[in-house]
Amino acid sequence: MDDSTSGLSKKLDHLFRTVRRPDGGEYSFEEVADGIRSKGGATITGVYVWQLRSGKRTNPTKTTLEALADFFGVSPAYFFDDDAAKRVDAQLELLSAMRDAHVSQIALRAFGLSENTLRSIAGIIENARQIEGLPGAESPPPGRRPRSQAKG
Repeated sequence: MDDSTSGLSKKLDHLFRTVRRPDGGEYSFEEVADGIRSKGGATITGVYVWQLRSGKRTNPTKTTLEALADFFGVSPAYFFDDDAAKRVDAQLELLSAMRDAHVSQIALRAFGLSENTLRSIAGIIENARQIEGLPGAESPPPGRRPRSQAKG
C-alpha cells in the first residue's frame, strides 16, 4: 500500500470515527452512501465506501472525494492537501472533545467569565493535564480521543 492509499483510507477512517450521527453512533457505510445519493451526489454504494475506508480501493474520482467531504461536512481539500487536513483534524478533535458531557459542561459554565479568570482556569487545566501525563495545549497529538470516549 503506498502513502497516498494509506493516507486516503486513514483520513476517511478518521472522519468515520470523529463525525458522528446525531445519536452519537458511527455512520454505517450504507448511511454514508445513501446520504451522498440523497444530495444528488456521486452514485456510490456502501461497499465502495467500505473499500475506500479499508484501502481496498485506492483511486476514487475527484467527484467521489468531494461527495464524501460534503457528507462529513469538511472541505474537499481535506483529501488533497495535508495542511488543510491538519486544520480539519484539529477542528474535528475539538468537536470530539465537546461531545464529552463533562467538557461541554465546563465550557458552558466558563461562558461569561472574565479574561483573567479564564486564564487562571486554563492554567489549572494545564497543570491537571501534566499531572495526568497528557500533552499540553500547544501539542495535542493527532487522533487523540478524550479518555471518556476512548473507553467506549
